[in-house]
Amino acid sequence: MLEAVHLAKRYSSIPAVQDLSFTLRPGEVLGCLGPNGSGKSTTVKMLTGLLEPTRGSVLFDGHNILEDLAGYRARLGYVPEEPNLYPYLTGWEYLELIGTLRGMPRGDMEVKIDSLLELFSLHPHRHASIGTYSKGMRQRILIIAAIMHNPEIFIFDEPLSGLDVTSALIFKHVVQTLGKQGKLVFYCSHVLEVVEKVCTDVLILRKGEVIAQDSVANIGQILGQSLENTFLHLVEDVDTMSVARDIVSVMKAA
Repeated sequence: MLEAVHLAKRYSSIPAVQDLSFTLRPGEVLGCLGPNGSGKSTTVKMLTGLLEPTRGSVLFDGHNILEDLAGYRARLGYVPEEPNLYPYLTGWEYLELIGTLRGMPRGDMEVKIDSLLELFSLHPHRHASIGTYSKGMRQRILIIAAIMHNPEIFIFDEPLSGLDVTSALIFKHVVQTLGKQGKLVFYCSHVLEVVEKVCTDVLILRKGEVIAQDSVANIGQILGQSLENTFLHLVEDVDTMSVARDIVSVMKAA
């Protein structure tokens, strides 16, 4: 299991995350939702060990991940929100670097890289420098790097950013399959429709605090609404249709 136990993070006197707790079990795909500034990115960075909590802890199989961070990360696949890659490396070279750092056997690594580049429609570009790649191509390289060593835990932070429709559909099916195979998946997104389709459970944050946590099916039934309407009801006190009409009225004004 992956557990967040009373996690809190402060930047100087400003609280980014306050008393966040949840448990992610094998086979669950936990969607994390929240508006900008809700603490999603800070939560992801604590779950990956990139940030140390001000208070609380992240536990994997009952052990604090900071006790053996290298060992924990070896069992983790992470797609960050920003595709920051080495632009002077080719796609193949970058994946080869990641596989080597993860200790993958050379033969298996090369077979996996070759196959995954083909499946993600990147094989013809494998020897081109990443600096020449589009945003969607860089995102696909990040996804391959996160999954190719078959980790136990996956943390995806806005993984669909820049992906074309076909790649996005493939990735959503991958996430669903990983959950069915008993993997632990934490999926952070702004896209409510995707969370509703691929996640088994949902965690909704507002101003660094958990305001709702349940299965995707139950959380909508509580208020008798879709996940989108539930999210707007809990998080945003905004009449979106009214604001949209006002925007169009301003556009049309003489």
